[in-house]
Amino acid sequence: MIAYKEVKSILNKHKKRDSWFLDDYSINPYQGCGFNCTYCYVHGSKYGENLADKIVIKKDAVAILDKQLANRAKKNEYGFIGVGSATDVYMQIEEEIGLTREFLKIILKHRFPILISTKSELIKRDFDLLKQIDETAILPEDLKQNPGRGVIISFSFSTLDETLAKQIESGAPSPQKRLDTLKLCSDNGFLCGVNAMPLLPFITDTDEELEKIIAAAKLYGANFIFIAGLTLFGNGERDSKQLVFRFLRNHYPQLIEKYEMMYGSVDYPSWQYQQQLKKRADAICAKYKIKNSIR
Repeated sequence: MIAYKEVKSILNKHKKRDSWFLDDYSINPYQGCGFNCTYCYVHGSKYGENLADKIVIKKDAVAILDKQLANRAKKNEYGFIGVGSATDVYMQIEEEIGLTREFLKIILKHRFPILISTKSELIKRDFDLLKQIDETAILPEDLKQNPGRGVIISFSFSTLDETLAKQIESGAPSPQKRLDTLKLCSDNGFLCGVNAMPLLPFITDTDEELEKIIAAAKLYGANFIFIAGLTLFGNGERDSKQLVFRFLRNHYPQLIEKYEMMYGSVDYPSWQYQQQLKKRADAICAKYKIKNSIR
């Protein structure tokens, strides 16, 4: 189902620059996401509804973004815009509606740099605009040399296993299609990378699975890779925590007790778990000579 919503603002200014993705702003042309990934933090009572059931299109979004970026440019407040922080801007409906492409035209007009995280092949459609943005964007002074690019593209993976991906990312393109599109982006000269996140504890965060995804990122032309664990929110029927536990009951019942220990009363894995995951990932990144940050 498609719905329309009036909004007063499109451009969100962060309190501080994101240390991983380098964005000072974010924009979301749509509310909801047709990829409907089981683990997505946007699921449920924290942010919304069943994401596959309803996609919200923001009315007059292009004109509003044009005005907001014009005001920021006038004040010389340039910074990276994260295109799609709460949705995949290249999900199925974009092929019909084309709102993301219209956003890119406005971004090009005002010369802002962008970072796009996606799972979709549809980004290939916009190579013409992305190349122009990459060449003409005005970067903040401290980012002019490193990364020194107006466009950063990153592809999201939680697994490379095709069967598992169909179970937890039912509406998204296959991992292999994402890798192929990553290679095409790299071959076209874009600064691109991989978001290996969220990794599922005891399923896709093992040393073997980490090595598979890091090796593939390197092979298919990624300049960098981000690696992070799983966050789970809420106790409602449509919340990500409940959806993931339902998935576990159906496919990995032997892991339920371990997940209950990790997430029973909290949303995030422990600091110790996160540090250990980082340590293991850093070692494998060093082996394959791939950066674990953009800069």
